Amino acid sequence: MTPAAGGPEPLLLIVEDNGEVRRYICESFRGYCRVLEATHGLEGLRKAVETVPDLVISDLMMPEMDGLELCRHLKTDERTSHIPVILLTARASVESKPDGLETRADDYVTKPFYPQELRARVRNLIEGRKNMRLRFGRKVKLQPKDISITSADEKFLQNAISVVEKHISDADFTAEAMETGMAMSKMQLYRKLKALTDQSPGEFVRTLRLKRAASLISQRSGNISEIAYEVGFNNLSYFARCFKELFGVTPSEYAGSARDPVS
Repeated sequence: MTPAAGGPEPLLLIVEDNGEVRRYICESFRGYCRVLEATHGLEGLRKAVETVPDLVISDLMMPEMDGLELCRHLKTDERTSHIPVILLTARASVESKPDGLETRADDYVTKPFYPQELRARVRNLIEGRKNMRLRFGRKVKLQPKDISITSADEKFLQNAISVVEKHISDADFTAEAMETGMAMSKMQLYRKLKALTDQSPGEFVRTLRLKRAASLISQRSGNISEIAYEVGFNNLSYFARCFKELFGVTPSEYAGSARDPVS
């Protein structure tokens, strides 16, 4: 596992009640990732919601809240459902593995383990999420069903799209307004959208405006200027520039080809 290039290192949350084991895991990722620590499941849940890490590594047996319950909470909360979870157990048998899988844990590692193995598991899960975002970014339709995601992730994206669409003609609707509409903090919304779509809230809003504009253009629902204003662009040159960046052609060229991005 090598440090991330061209961007911040992944943020890991280590949830482990044994201080020695927790320090051992943290040391294993020094220089590869940014690391947060939690001493039990309740603390881990609070930190996961607050910081929205890229991945959670949790012990299975802990006081306050065990790893299985923590995983259930993370995977059913819109704010954290996308986060990969690795469960650790000291049990020699694999009897607990089905329980972990039922909570939608993404991987399962038995103690003792080699640091290289754990780093490889983390790398594979983070790379898998990265590839999912790239596939999502290439999709013409911005719809949750286009990628393989959990029901909580789908609900989040449906809500996000709905919030933007309600205000799509409002040029003053910003990423900050979206935070209010989604009842999420700036960081929570940013990290969640980046994890699922590789877009910031501002990019997400702009993309939806442009896709709605393209659909209206293909349906001959007005001239270019009228449509630009209808989807919240007051500056026509800026609209044309953004449109070409997304679709590769100008709005006028798009109208001539009569393509529909949502078909």
